[in-house]
Amino acid sequence: MSVRALYEAAKVDSATAPYDTIHMKVYYPANLDGSMDQINMGLVPPRDDDKPWPVVIFMPGTNVPVESYAWLAKALAEQGIVTVLYSWIKEDMPGFICLSPGIELANLRPDTYGTAPTASALPAIYQALTRINTSGVLAQRLDLTSLVIGGHSAGGSVALLNNNPNWFPWLKGCFTYAAHAAASTQLGFADDSMLTLNPNLPYLLMAGSRDGVIAASSFRYGDAETSSSTGRIARTFTDSIDRHQGDTHFITLAGANHFSVVHPSDSATGRQFLDWDSEGSDDDIRHCIASLTTQFILGELLGDPAARRAFSNTMTNPLIAAHDCK
Repeated sequence: MSVRALYEAAKVDSATAPYDTIHMKVYYPANLDGSMDQINMGLVPPRDDDKPWPVVIFMPGTNVPVESYAWLAKALAEQGIVTVLYSWIKEDMPGFICLSPGIELANLRPDTYGTAPTASALPAIYQALTRINTSGVLAQRLDLTSLVIGGHSAGGSVALLNNNPNWFPWLKGCFTYAAHAAASTQLGFADDSMLTLNPNLPYLLMAGSRDGVIAASSFRYGDAETSSSTGRIARTFTDSIDRHQGDTHFITLAGANHFSVVHPSDSATGRQFLDWDSEGSDDDIRHCIASLTTQFILGELLGDPAARRAFSNTMTNPLIAAHDCK
């Protein structure tokens, strides 16, 4: 199967130039047909499936180049899941210019959390997807009633906090790697606070047993010293998500670290220097992440019985150190 990608841009009306533009890369199942558009412009038509495809919007970790998630986008597109990666260079905090998943900090304080979305990129990306679905290569190929948000690290936290159909009625659910819903004391929350997540949609939380970045970042949440690499992700599952329909999962991957989902890794950006060494095969870990994500989306979120069985069977993989479901 062939996977191709096209580029699009989205303007964020609430942002200030020059930090008001999101650049998107949309991966889709393609069909090489030898046409002149393909030969001349590299425009490859979509695969001729019998129905439109669901869409994933994947939120990157802070200062992690989106090319590092291309392997996952391709794996999802191969299974008929269109996947959007995006870059947004913005000022998340005064004087801190970064590659950002898009965090609306004004809505992430004790007196504002839960009143409005904290994902400032999502509305603009959804508007761009409606344009893509109207004309061009992917016209009428996207199921814009079946969108899933996912993310890594800070991007994963944004996904968790915005998995809310009251704000985004087109959402089906959320998956994350190395992300939690702990509340930062720098934003005014008390030590060791956990944010409440919307319970109306399913979640898949994946964690690495060797996550040194989460362990080293525990001071942000009131810890006096380095803490567990997976504890706050586990507490997100148990304390933050009050959903008990058998479709919400917490999975720990043995030997995986914070950047196991990133390939290739650019050590010049991000906080790779805080991470612990992974153990075992990085290729096997990524394959397991891609399988779990694909099966969760197709099975739990879209109701495919075969994908749901495959998800259950994957729990026998020796890389699965722990699995909780509710």
